[in-house]
Amino acid sequence: MTQLFLAAQAAQGGGSMTSFLIMMVAIFAIMYFFMIRPQQKRQKEIQNFQNTLQEGAQVVTGGGIYGTVKKIDLASGIIEVKIADGVVIKVDKGYVFKDMASTPMQGK
Repeated sequence: MTQLFLAAQAAQGGGSMTSFLIMMVAIFAIMYFFMIRPQQKRQKEIQNFQNTLQEGAQVVTGGGIYGTVKKIDLASGIIEVKIADGVVIKVDKGYVFKDMASTPMQGK
């Protein structure tokens, strides 16, 4: 009788482990589709912008400085950004992002 009771408990424990495994897979899937995948998509958009950067584009640096691209040196990866009349700073290509403030709002 005791062995039958222990066997029933072991069978229930196996079902519990399966439901736990299914729950963990579901949590990972939710994290992937709501956190990891959108971040990868955003990174690809930033990389594409940096690779297709042209002179005259409105940008913002990683430090929050807004300006206009004046010169691009692809060999060294340095971008010259004009931030005011007569003021030009050099910024690494990886720290130049699209200026969303100067882009017109879509859908309005």
